[in-house]
Amino acid sequence: MAGAVLWDLDGTLVDSEEYHWISWRDTMAEEAAPVTRAQFVETFGLRNDEILPEWLGPGATAERIQRVSGAKEVLYRELVRSGDLRPLPGAAEWVQRLREEGWRQAIASSAPRENVDVVLEALGLARSFDAVVSAEDVTAGKPDPQVFLKAAQRLGFAPARCVVVEDSAAGVEGARLAGMKSIGVSRNGRLAADLGVRSLEDLPASAFAELVSGNG
Repeated sequence: MAGAVLWDLDGTLVDSEEYHWISWRDTMAEEAAPVTRAQFVETFGLRNDEILPEWLGPGATAERIQRVSGAKEVLYRELVRSGDLRPLPGAAEWVQRLREEGWRQAIASSAPRENVDVVLEALGLARSFDAVVSAEDVTAGKPDPQVFLKAAQRLGFAPARCVVVEDSAAGVEGARLAGMKSIGVSRNGRLAADLGVRSLEDLPASAFAELVSGNG
């Protein structure tokens, strides 16, 4: 019996890191608060409202944080629309295969909903998911399990019937806190997931079924 698969977006289904870096770099330069690539890498995957207070300093108002965040995301979406974004190896194939096998699938992302929609459209996957949960739907970012629990609720599945696919330690921990099994996709293979692979292409054919079966 199939269950539900909850997909992270950035770094899992698509490699959009360079677009995020360029948009942050250019936006922060406009604010006379330049950031380095190392600073960006350290915070990649966090919510904007977690990143910007540190980058803008303790005197930054909520209004400024919201304005800078919005400017960055507008630029990011422009880059996605004008670029050549493609699914990571194995991503589109697995999404299609799981649909054919009867699995319900959702995006569970810390990104704003507009970003998710633009990226899925660019990838040709806009109609491949049964639900989308994004930054606007939760009050705390990963590793808080909210995003996964809400996605499971929208799909109509208990946590024990869900498998989370993630590329970050925070996401894997969020899956654990939600009571869900996880697949960690990491080039260094060091995520503490229930199953770790360097690429989705490396997943065995029975991976999702075995994880759900093992979760009772």
